[in-house]
Amino acid sequence: MDLEAVYRDLHAHPELAFTEHRTAGIVADRLTELGLEVHTGIATTGVVGVLRNGDGPTVLLRADMDALPVREQTGLAWASTETVSDDDGNAVPLMHACGHDIHITCLLGAVEALNGSRGEWSGTLVALFQPAEEHGGGAQVMVDDGLYEKVPVPDVVLGQHVVPYPAGMVGAHPGAAMAAVDTMEVTLHGRGGHGSRPETTIDPVVMAAATVMRLQTVVSREIAPQETAVVTVGSLHAGTKNNIIAAEARLGISVRSFNEEVRQRVLSGVNRVIEAESQASGAPKAPDLEWGERYPVTVNDPASTERVNAAFAAEFGADSVLHPGALSGSEDVGNLATAAGAPLVYWMLGGADPETVRAAMAAGTVETDIPTNHSPFFAPLPQPTIDTGVRALVVAAREWLA
Repeated sequence: MDLEAVYRDLHAHPELAFTEHRTAGIVADRLTELGLEVHTGIATTGVVGVLRNGDGPTVLLRADMDALPVREQTGLAWASTETVSDDDGNAVPLMHACGHDIHITCLLGAVEALNGSRGEWSGTLVALFQPAEEHGGGAQVMVDDGLYEKVPVPDVVLGQHVVPYPAGMVGAHPGAAMAAVDTMEVTLHGRGGHGSRPETTIDPVVMAAATVMRLQTVVSREIAPQETAVVTVGSLHAGTKNNIIAAEARLGISVRSFNEEVRQRVLSGVNRVIEAESQASGAPKAPDLEWGERYPVTVNDPASTERVNAAFAAEFGADSVLHPGALSGSEDVGNLATAAGAPLVYWMLGGADPETVRAAMAAGTVETDIPTNHSPFFAPLPQPTIDTGVRALVVAAREWLA
């Protein structure tokens, strides 16, 4: 399989959550060609391939498939120019800005490699291609759609995420590896009117601005320095014209945390600020809050993680095993392991140009010079990233497929 060609094609044709029909079709065709038992349409676009190879454990390898509403600015020859209409009929640009195209490609390569070496291992491989990691909680939706009634329940769940560490490096953090996330859409209610007569209105833009600024104090003034939390207002929408005071404003908020006590304290503070700023502005009614994605902390089983990291050291060399620490990004892969009652190992896969990273580290400019996931400039090196990702999945799976 020409994996680089697969990657370039997937990158050029991104699809949003639960609309990954083209991507799912490519995946299903490749798995069918390899002779796997293929299940499609789980949680709308989810695809799972099952390779049974005698007695032994069942290993689930997972990749996510959805892209993001980002206008690509990488300059790649295979850059995405795709757009899609949103719920309001507006054209939205699409990009694989989080590297899910790399994840798909690596898992297809790992399946091919394991399929071609069946004489060397025994057990069952479950290759799961998940929709909607970015929006919609696709892992849990697959579980709720009867995933483990259709395919064998795994003894371990394994996966990886490409990140802007040097390409060729891999490694997992034991315990709490990625943060829980709680997302919400908040509507602040005002009273609209003419921009020349603000005294007749209740301005939701001012209300929203005060709310955004006050939310910055929830972590800085209510969470201890040795604890970790993040509150981000990622979107703010209000109004249509510069001389019209709108009737409402909408905020998109995400909260990250690593333990339940901090999580509840932050969420309580966020809710209190939203309600208080609304009351302080004299809003005609209380804010509306609609929950979005709510993923738990991604917890890597310590013993299984040590086992996988040791296998990586043997395969790639100890200097190529990275130690990412706990990351404030969030993932829903843990829902697949929880539903199966299985340990999880989810590791980071380096995808950045090593020389560029080294130069940026020496100059102290990593934050500005190395594009991160979700950036319009995020462009992992196809190689050695793909080769490393394939080998990492195979090596980790073989730890259980004796």
